[in-house]
Amino acid sequence: MSAMPPVEEWPRIIFGTSTLGNLYAAIEESTKRAIIAEWFRHQSKPVFVDSAGKYGAGLALESMANHLRALEVDPDSIVISNKLGWKRIPLTTKEPTFEPGAWIGIENDATQSISYDGIMECFAQGNELLGDYRAQMLSVHDPDEYLEGAATADEKAERLEHIKEAYKALAELKEAGRAQAIGVGAKDWRTIQMLHGEGISFDWVMIANSYTIMRHPPALREFMGQLQREGIAVINSAVYHGGFVTGGDFFNYQKVTEESDPDLFSWRKRFHALCHEFEIEPARAACQFAIAPEAVQSIAVSTSRPERVQSLVELTSREVPAAFREALKEERLIEVTW
Repeated sequence: MSAMPPVEEWPRIIFGTSTLGNLYAAIEESTKRAIIAEWFRHQSKPVFVDSAGKYGAGLALESMANHLRALEVDPDSIVISNKLGWKRIPLTTKEPTFEPGAWIGIENDATQSISYDGIMECFAQGNELLGDYRAQMLSVHDPDEYLEGAATADEKAERLEHIKEAYKALAELKEAGRAQAIGVGAKDWRTIQMLHGEGISFDWVMIANSYTIMRHPPALREFMGQLQREGIAVINSAVYHGGFVTGGDFFNYQKVTEESDPDLFSWRKRFHALCHEFEIEPARAACQFAIAPEAVQSIAVSTSRPERVQSLVELTSREVPAAFREALKEERLIEVTW
């Protein structure tokens, strides 16, 4: 396994792979290959990517590996983050049972598996799907959802022990040289804070749907600052809230309508109007806000369109005007000075 660059040399953008797992739409394999090829055209090596066994029930890992091989990508040219905790199982129902409606045209199901043995199983399955490639960065995926699934306080305490055992497995993999960095990925940042307080050691954390132009709690910004002081890298992901900020129909991976969530749509309408006034792409504004805190090392974003990869890279470097930032605050679209 090739050595990873130090944190301060990580790229500003990490390419997400959820679309390779057919998130919201089934994508042609030729399109997936073109997306991956574009990663290497527009990003210096090593290219960083974020994936998970949950994405398409392993389809994202499998498809990415197949296309990397076809493109003859040197394994030393890519750093892969694999979030563990969901494993592929046979599909025995008409549709997958996890995140109904989100994953399209996939041939397997997935089940959450967070424990010492579960993480080891997920790690082995991930390696099988990746083939010639290996994940240098490992984490536990969705520990917040795992805890929220507990029916009683006793069950929640038991599940917390499962998570601690999962990190024992990750620590052993790192000590054995089978991983180079251990992290966590969660939608509820408070779960990350709680696990950090429990003494679990992280090299990096990935927050999702948490610190965005739409929602940015001050307490989270303070926590990110604490992580930075401790030398723990912060990766900001899902900065569009599952595509909603830029115009999609899903918010945090759930289908929404103007009738069911009028406040969400009202915010987006006002935000898009201001972007139009300043001639700023909503995605650019969202990415620039998400990467602005000093504690954020990288943002993770994905696309289903190869022609968008170059613009994604550019979004992290093209700052927005101060007048636009001030207007966002004046219109009460953001709650912090940016």
